[in-house]
Amino acid sequence: MYNTDMPSRADLPSTAKLIRSTILALVTAAAVLVAVVLPSEYGIDPTGIGQALGLKKMGEIKTQLAAEALADAQADALAAAPAAVANVQPAADAASPAANKGEVSVTLAPGAGTEVKMEMDGGAKVSYAWQTNGGKVNHDTHGEPLNGPANAFHRYLKENDVTARSGELTAQFAGSHGWYWRNRGSEPVTITVKVSGEFKNLKQKT
Repeated sequence: MYNTDMPSRADLPSTAKLIRSTILALVTAAAVLVAVVLPSEYGIDPTGIGQALGLKKMGEIKTQLAAEALADAQADALAAAPAAVANVQPAADAASPAANKGEVSVTLAPGAGTEVKMEMDGGAKVSYAWQTNGGKVNHDTHGEPLNGPANAFHRYLKENDVTARSGELTAQFAGSHGWYWRNRGSEPVTITVKVSGEFKNLKQKT
């Protein structure tokens, strides 16, 4: 039987070499983290290398999609338990809005999103119609309760790649109700929304 010879002490790497190798490995890992992982996963680019390689844009998209997925999950959870929203009561001194009309136009750059909201009492109704100038947008029609818990909202409708929508909205509770649009196209899109009914303060949220 052949037995492998054990290495002598002289053949083993010294402690100094092991420390240098460890430090080199740590420095390399840190460089990869800063130059590649942070830009491509989180859109953080302290060195500018991620921007040059197109990794920063990838990270920004991932971060944005993760935020939207979280918002969708929260909305689905609220939809499964509507009692938490239904129990929210309007303030005792809240004035009922008179029936009126309003119109707002907003322009979205590629990748941008915005909200147009109005104040409504619980049970109030409005008729609405909005359309784009030809480009498609994603929209989420929802409401947020007055004095409700953090992140509480009710979704009325959500669609992707549409150019117009009209209908009637009945407020499920007193609060802020309206639309969120996002332009997923490569060109600017202008959206015009017209509303009539029981509401007040129709405006773009900033």
